[in-house]
Amino acid sequence: MLTDNSSPVASELLIRLAAEPTIQHLFERILKEARELTNADGGSLYLVKGDPASKDSYLQFAVVQNESLGIHYGGTSGQAIPFPNLPLYKNGKENHNNVCTHVVHHHTISNIENAYQTEAFDFSGTKSFDRNTNYRSASFLTIPLTNHEFDVIGVLQLVNAIDRETGEVVPFSHDIEPMINAMASYAAIVLNNQLLVEELKNLLDAFIRCIAEAIDAKSPHTSAHCQRIPVLMELIAKAACEDNTTFKDFSLNEDEWYELKVAAWMHDCGKLSTPDHVLDKSTKLHTLRDGIEAVKGRFDLMIRDAEIDCLKRCLAEPEQTCQWEADRDKEINRLREERRFIEKANTGGEFMAEEDMERVRRIAKQSWRDSQGDTHALLSEDEVHNLCISRGTLTAEEREVINNHMVVTINMLESLPFPKKLRRVPEYAGGHHEKMDGTGFPLGLTRDQMSIPARMMAVADIFEALTAKERPYKKPMPISVALSILKRMRDDQHIDPDVYQLIVRSKIWEKYQEHLLPEQLDVEDISSFLE
Repeated sequence: MLTDNSSPVASELLIRLAAEPTIQHLFERILKEARELTNADGGSLYLVKGDPASKDSYLQFAVVQNESLGIHYGGTSGQAIPFPNLPLYKNGKENHNNVCTHVVHHHTISNIENAYQTEAFDFSGTKSFDRNTNYRSASFLTIPLTNHEFDVIGVLQLVNAIDRETGEVVPFSHDIEPMINAMASYAAIVLNNQLLVEELKNLLDAFIRCIAEAIDAKSPHTSAHCQRIPVLMELIAKAACEDNTTFKDFSLNEDEWYELKVAAWMHDCGKLSTPDHVLDKSTKLHTLRDGIEAVKGRFDLMIRDAEIDCLKRCLAEPEQTCQWEADRDKEINRLREERRFIEKANTGGEFMAEEDMERVRRIAKQSWRDSQGDTHALLSEDEVHNLCISRGTLTAEEREVINNHMVVTINMLESLPFPKKLRRVPEYAGGHHEKMDGTGFPLGLTRDQMSIPARMMAVADIFEALTAKERPYKKPMPISVALSILKRMRDDQHIDPDVYQLIVRSKIWEKYQEHLLPEQLDVEDISSFLE
């Protein structure tokens, strides 16, 4: 009994409540302890949602139990609660029709001996439930859960006290009200702490997503990357947890899953420091705008000059007109072909051949005349340097700027006072550009120096980049091509071989297909990728 002389019992109760690992377990523990104390057949726990003074606030079911009916909704049951929320206000006024909302407004316990014999509250919903289940809800004990600021954070409602000797439904004894009130006070203390932790966790989640969305918004060409990596990481980690071969000893508890999720969302947070014109460089000549337009304009001037030269020659030597026009057409066709080649080179790609680079250099040596009659090289040294980028659209210098985001990511994450359960977030997030042979960046870690989640993150990052639909320098890559590239990277010791095998064996792309185009899903037989 929780009386003034029952501090050992109260202490034990607090210990049991505080020992619950999750808030869902705590909901069930509170209701279980209350039902055992009062020998109630059933009960419900509600949470106040919103500011109780707000007209939009309401009570939401957290857990519902009834022993006679074998009902267990909410909590850890996995069963959704089929009952509606209870509004704390109706028509702008406090809702006193329902006993649960009434105790929220009055901060007092309510003990009803028989719901069928009272007109104090509306029990029409209860009576409808009884008709549908052949049950008889008679006695009700409803207790507000009040925190240290005297705010009601929830409601505990117990139904049908059972006489311990006869087994009959009886009213709840008024003598037990102080005890259940004291228990509710203890429960409110622990529940309030858990709710505060939950609120802070929700705030952290929202903040993390806000950062990820800000990063994705910096460039339409890598949009959704930060949102897809958590999806891929969950799929890969789940496959590892279910694997009974290579990863048979790998598992994640609830806290470790959350730690992995935070790391996945934050893996590119350092890109906030990357200049937009580098991150958003969709073509090789793109700075604040695409420089290809200026180059195309020069070609147009050269075509114009070819036409003018032809006219001048025709006027000077009319008998050679056919020859001059043929020469003009040949020159214009050459210029147009070279312009198309430069435009294509500007878009970037997975690989640029050396002969194409040499052709860019030859074209660059040609000259054009401006409106003042001054001549200039068709392409500047900087334009040649950019157009000869062998892969993608970034120069080595710009790539270094991009790569620096990993240093910033690690510095940002290591500066945060992560709690013990999140202490590995910097390591997981900061290793996705490392390679198994130690040639990656920023720390040059080898496979043995990286945790399994960090190795997973590295492969997930590459897989997303290969299959992404928004990259301007390549078409969406079929899974067959992406796996071929990953296989080569495995052979070159750039990615973890076990994680690669796991992705192939579990056919991760099939579970990830909502982020892919139908034509990308071209792999059914995986045998060649497992060799």
